[in-house]
Formats: sequence, structure tokens, C-alpha cells
Amino acid sequence: MDAITGENQIVYDARGLVEPDCEVPKVSKIDGEKATFDALDLTTRQINLELRWLINEEGVTDVTVQNPGAKHSLAVGLLTRCKITFEGSLGYFGCGIIDGPEVHIKGRVGWSACENMMSGTVVVEGNAGSLTGAAMRGGDLIVKGRLGARSGIDQKGGLILTMGSVGANTGFMMQRGRQVIVGDAGHGLGDSMYDGIIYVGGTVRSLGVDCVPGEWMDSDAEFIDRKFRIYDLGTPPTFQKFVCGKKLHNYDNLEASERKLVL
Repeated sequence: MDAITGENQIVYDARGLVEPDCEVPKVSKIDGEKATFDALDLTTRQINLELRWLINEEGVTDVTVQNPGAKHSLAVGLLTRCKITFEGSLGYFGCGIIDGPEVHIKGRVGWSACENMMSGTVVVEGNAGSLTGAAMRGGDLIVKGRLGARSGIDQKGGLILTMGSVGANTGFMMQRGRQVIVGDAGHGLGDSMYDGIIYVGGTVRSLGVDCVPGEWMDSDAEFIDRKFRIYDLGTPPTFQKFVCGKKLHNYDNLEASERKLVL
């Protein structure tokens, strides 16, 4: 049965889940360590196969993908240092589980971009959807537009920096890392966070449970100035700093097994 939901004549298997075509398209124009290909008529799987072939087998270190067409799950699981430029927008789950690439997206991204990102950099010129940087472990994620709700949920490291505003419950259950929000923050900022730091340049509609103002340090100013300089973001505004208050039960109460050790 042919799909009619956005990609050109994709054929799925009996489960309705898989694109059975596993052949590398090999449509790129390769010039030394650089390559360019047009993704307009390619499926998600074909685009990712082309990227892996170029980076892992052809020794290409700089790839430009034209017309990505807001397809989902592009450039996921790439574990090699390289540069990738998308000349257009990505759909859901773009650049997930990457470890090393420098990605430039000249458009927007959908939900859950850079989920479980481990290292590298991703720069998004437009807006990003909800759950951006979920469970992110390392690297820098720079969004020059706005971020949706629950961005940085369960963040375990790295940096999420947005030049715009963020939605509700940003930084929910944040464990480590930093978030820099130049604009405003929605309700429940940093709710139930365990650790990490959130900087906000605008107004905060409300703080989440156990998220409290933090003491400003010289190291905070140095960090923000350095990141703004690296990514050519201009002069940073004055920020408020928020951290975990560590007043929830999990900081004060011992588990049953821990009580036995103490006794």
C-alpha cells in the first residue's frame, strides 16, 4: 500500500512501518571531502543511507542536503565528526543520538530534535518544537528562534540555548547541563529538576517545584559571554539564574536499603 502522508510514494511493509528499499541512492555530487545531494524525491531512509555512505565509506566530511522537505528522523545516530548542512526544515526527531557532527539547519525543526544528543553542535536558524533536547547528554544545541514546551526534559548534560522564548515545563526533571533562554519562559520552569542551571533573560511565568533563584557567579558571566561569542549571537542580555533548591523528599529521605546501611 502506498503512503499518502507527505513523502513521495513510500511503500511500507505488512506492518506499515518499514521502507523496504535499503539501497543507497548514490546521487551525491562529490568534490573531494565535500558532497551535495538533493533530497526532494528521497525517502527518510534513503537520505540517511546516503549520509552514512558519504561519511563512513567515501571519506566525506562536509555534506549539504538540499530540500530535506521537513521529513522526520533525519541525520540520526551519526557517530562521526563531520559537517552537515540542511538547506530547509526537518520534521520530528531530527539529529537524535548524534555523537560528534556539526549540523546547521537553515529552517525549523519539529518535536524532539536532538533527543539523546551526546556531543557535537546543532544550530537551528528557525523555531524548534516541543521536547527539543530531551535527555540530551552533551554538546551545544543553539536555536535562534523559539522553543516549544518541555524542552530539555530529563537533560543530562550539554547546552541548550535559545534566542527566543520557551514553552511550559522547560527543564522538567533536568539532571545536569545548562539552558540559556534569551526570551521569556512559560509556566513550571525547571519543575522537579535535580541539578543543572537555567538562565533566563526575559520574564518567567512561574517556577516549577524546587526550582529557585541561584547566586550569580563570575563563571556564569564567562560561560554565557563565551558561548555568545562562539556562535556570533551578539551581546548577551542580563540574565536571571535558576537552580535546584534540593528540598524535595528525594534529597532528604533515605531509601529502605540505605537506612539499613546507616543503622
